[in-house]
Amino acid sequence: MPEERRVISVIVINEASVLSRIAGLFSGRGYNIDSLTVAPIPESKYSRITIVTQGSVLVIEQIIKQLHKLIPVLKVYEHANLVEKEMALVKFPVTECLSDIAALCAAYNGKIVNVSEDFMICNVADIPQRVDNFLKAIKRFHPKEIVRSGVVAMEI
Repeated sequence: MPEERRVISVIVINEASVLSRIAGLFSGRGYNIDSLTVAPIPESKYSRITIVTQGSVLVIEQIIKQLHKLIPVLKVYEHANLVEKEMALVKFPVTECLSDIAALCAAYNGKIVNVSEDFMICNVADIPQRVDNFLKAIKRFHPKEIVRSGVVAMEI
């Protein structure tokens, strides 16, 4: 069976050890997590965990069934129609061409967010595939450091 990339959101009670139980579910069954993002849901006692994973239809069904069995889990969504974003911060030496980097950032929904004596930092936020493309395109500017967030997603 072919493997497919899937985005799963899990609404959980915001308490200690919830993340380790969910991660343990994946590792205990040999499933890989490509991306994991956790944030509290404003004005509630809950958090949203967004997980990007890959697997066959049967593996994804099994993951979702197992997630439903965990005590602090309230809801599990496997997204079909969604808005998905990922962010990257990239540090460049100031000796690189600022205007070229700024133009490239703008093409990927980004901008330069900080300039110091030695470095500049840009931020891009786009769909994961476009962030991949941006990171390939900026190699010629000799990035010194790259930090990439996990995926956040919201169903349409």
